[in-house]
Amino acid sequence: MNEPHDIDAHVGPGPGADAVTTDRAVTGGPESDSAPTDGGAVDSTGGEVPDLAAAGGRDIAARDIAAAVEHPAGQDSADGDALGGGSADGEDTSLTAVAQDRVLPDVSEYDTLVSALESMLLVVDAPVGEETLAGALEQPVDRVTETLRTMAEDYTDRGSGFDLRRSAEGWRFYTRDTYAPFVEKLLLDGQRSKLTRAALETLAVIAYRQPVTRSRVAAVRGVNVDGVIRTLVQRGLIEESGADGESGGTLYVTTELFLERLGLESLNDLPPIAPLLPEVDSIDDI
Repeated sequence: MNEPHDIDAHVGPGPGADAVTTDRAVTGGPESDSAPTDGGAVDSTGGEVPDLAAAGGRDIAARDIAAAVEHPAGQDSADGDALGGGSADGEDTSLTAVAQDRVLPDVSEYDTLVSALESMLLVVDAPVGEETLAGALEQPVDRVTETLRTMAEDYTDRGSGFDLRRSAEGWRFYTRDTYAPFVEKLLLDGQRSKLTRAALETLAVIAYRQPVTRSRVAAVRGVNVDGVIRTLVQRGLIEESGADGESGGTLYVTTELFLERLGLESLNDLPPIAPLLPEVDSIDDI
């Protein structure tokens, strides 16, 4: 059986892909009437010499893109010219290079430092250490650590809905226990009700056949399941679990959150498969 193709895997060039131009000077200096020095022919009849910069715009733009990829901002290019504001001797411009033309907030002020830490802690997927935060802010570790402790105390004192705690791995925001029931209601009831029948059927196949590859799930359901798999991963109901020894495809299994959502202690407590997939009488059929 053929492997299902991911319809998002290829994106073709747009209709304007051949019209790439550049607004940046490519000759390194003002335009002149002098003859080209790279071997280009001069019109012997006195005609106007073609604009080589315009004629080669697409190639130059392509080289610019390649150079930007190979030599990110702040690093030296192959010919010694600094890109993106970096210095010619390879000096790290750090936050200056990242900010470019933007004016960075002054984190030497306490309130600004607090806001910066909050913005980073809100987007991390796992606890993050003081050293990492201090490095991103270019601030002393001791100052960042003390600020985090003060922030945690402040959130507790004013009964904030989120709690800043430090675990063995680092700092992270958590829901305060007092308000956890509201969060559970939003996530458990709301998210479950939004799962489509296709997602539920795919989840059932994975639950009963795990670990299972995407292609195997697609073979059972008879349709492409790439989008559904991504949705279930994003919801935290399934996760990757290595690669299949024969096909090399990614294996998927259900998560602890899946068991929590169903109120089960283990996969052994799963109900019979027939009510979930009427055309399947036993797990061997899938």
